[in-house]
Amino acid sequence: MTELEKAIDLVSKFLEASMEPNPELAATYMDDDVKIIFTGRREMANAQQITAFNKSRYEWVKKSIKQYDAMQKEDHCVVYSIGFLYGQWQDGTPFNGNRYTDRFEVRQGKITKMDVLNDSAEWILTPAINREAE
Repeated sequence: MTELEKAIDLVSKFLEASMEPNPELAATYMDDDVKIIFTGRREMANAQQITAFNKSRYEWVKKSIKQYDAMQKEDHCVVYSIGFLYGQWQDGTPFNGNRYTDRFEVRQGKITKMDVLNDSAEWILTPAINREAE
């Protein structure tokens, strides 16, 4: 298995654990000094904070992963996970088709950086967008 294949596999396992949600398992794929930045420049320290944030926003949320793109840098791999979020808002309204792109940096078998981008904030501000996407 190449370094890129290993990095994609690691990110895939992290995302699976995150969607269960099993933050303890997800944390095993992250470096102790991981840097996590969500939309709105929300910085988080670990997988547990990701799960807590998601619980504050969604009743539940999953990813429909459409593709992984990866590249080898000098000392790390960069992996992008691209697809759509689906789930249920806190008020019970279901949603689907919410675009996301997650960017990961993987060094020495651990995720050292994670950037999360999605349409959730726009959908919360303008609920009609959610209805139009269905």
